[in-house]
Amino acid sequence: MQTQNHVRFDCTYHIVIVPKYRKKILYGIARKQIGAILRELAKQKGIEIQEGNAHLDHIHLVLSIPPKFSVANTMGFLKGKSAILIHNRLAKQQRKSVTQKNFWSRGYFVRTVGIDTETVKQYVREQWEKDKREDGLQLEFHW
Repeated sequence: MQTQNHVRFDCTYHIVIVPKYRKKILYGIARKQIGAILRELAKQKGIEIQEGNAHLDHIHLVLSIPPKFSVANTMGFLKGKSAILIHNRLAKQQRKSVTQKNFWSRGYFVRTVGIDTETVKQYVREQWEKDKREDGLQLEFHW
């Protein structure tokens, strides 16, 4: 349980976000910088990233969002601000893949975690192993 003024809460969500057109561009230095950007933005709003894992074409996050923010508001902030920062920081390095400020696709997947927090965190961790086998990747990245 977390606390704020006059409230105790446990609002944990499993969220998956995808780059526009599900392009496979989340690798190498971009993967680390996007993770840092998302952590930086989450910290600004008091959102805790409990677990996160980046794959070539999507990102899994387990977020604890304070009840004063809706999930839609939070995702609008994270995706909107991160798209601008990703464009500014990575456009010079990856000219082909990061050329516009609309980096993320319009939607996202969200599910409340509830009592099964550890199960969901384990699922997010194990997704990397599945992708590594399918894609033959050697570089591990986990937040």
